[in-house]
Amino acid sequence: MVRSIQERVSMTSPSSSSSTTTSDSSDESLSPSSSSKSFTLTTLPPLITTSTYKPLAVLSAHVGSVSSLALCGEFLLSASQGKDIIVWQQPDLKIFARFGQGDGSVKALVSVGSKVFTAHQDSRIRVWKVSRRRTSENAFRLVDTLPTTKDYLGKFMRQSNYVQTRRNHKRLWIEHADSISCLAVHAGIIYSGSWDKTLKVWRLSDLKCLESIKAHDDAINGVVAGEGRVYSASADGKIKIWGKETSHSCSHVLKATLERRGEVSVNAVVVSGDGKWVYGGGSDGFVMGWEKRVEGGDVEEWELGFEMRGHKMAVLCMCLVGEMVCSGSADKSIGLWKSEVSGKLCKFGVIEGHEGPVKCLQGSPNNVGGGFMLYSGGLDKSIRVWWVPKQEKLEEEKKRTSFKTLLMQQV
Repeated sequence: MVRSIQERVSMTSPSSSSSTTTSDSSDESLSPSSSSKSFTLTTLPPLITTSTYKPLAVLSAHVGSVSSLALCGEFLLSASQGKDIIVWQQPDLKIFARFGQGDGSVKALVSVGSKVFTAHQDSRIRVWKVSRRRTSENAFRLVDTLPTTKDYLGKFMRQSNYVQTRRNHKRLWIEHADSISCLAVHAGIIYSGSWDKTLKVWRLSDLKCLESIKAHDDAINGVVAGEGRVYSASADGKIKIWGKETSHSCSHVLKATLERRGEVSVNAVVVSGDGKWVYGGGSDGFVMGWEKRVEGGDVEEWELGFEMRGHKMAVLCMCLVGEMVCSGSADKSIGLWKSEVSGKLCKFGVIEGHEGPVKCLQGSPNNVGGGFMLYSGGLDKSIRVWWVPKQEKLEEEKKRTSFKTLLMQQV
């Protein structure tokens, strides 16, 4: 299997003479919001279509739709609506183990150190310990559930610790009242976003819930954290940026609200490596980008830099790999975007192959043959493995293609 993957990488590299895959012209068009006057309308260059993206592997072992993917050392973890989590061992991607427990499907998962955190439809977060022994039996062992029993016992006897979640129903503020849709880990903190519109903050060392933030007016669909900031995307059409009140405080305050005209659900969010751009994917198929204008202070100023129709249907997920952004859509395709010098995104390719909407994406940071491995999970219950060339390779291929075209014109 290792040899076959390596051979497929070489076959699908930009120097390949295989046939091309193009996207519908509507995917390449720009459509500015009528309320946004600050960004410049530009024309996209033609998509690079020098090679056909073919899956290096198709993994079909889940009984339900694949909802989340994560890398954990030498393993690829995949979660599904069928409540099970499968551990795939790289590089041959054979099934190493299965684990899972609880009511309701697995909505999200993240890996940090020797632990894996899974978010469930039953409003709980489960914590799994990764064994150092490389045997499949009990390699991933359930060690706790959030909120922890200790957290419960410390709060359930005080009336002030209860909040009203719906009419005639109360819960402890440390509990989520609806499905947990997303997780993020950064600097010893776990962030969980839920359909109950709240963002909760958990300390990694003792798994204690530190804070519950009434973040949005509708379900939270995505969360990402980094460089002292937390970014939450919601069905209320907004991306909100949160930061700690002080450097020594555990409490978070709102730093900025990013939005566009109309309350179009934002389903995914990623942030550039330097923190100067925030990219979002909407249920209308648009990919948007906001640029930071004023840094620091109590409130940050951001400006909508671009809006671009990236897909024919809703954008469901996004991932960032270096200077490249990948977007998965309900139209069954994956959009490939590169970051310009200005920070704006330019779409350069489309990957097609899934038989259903693309629900989750995971990129590998490791360099493989001048590119990277991209894993995609879909509602077709499959996981597909792709090799994507990085920007340098794309620029080389673009120059080669232009030179060949010039020679053919001269002949």
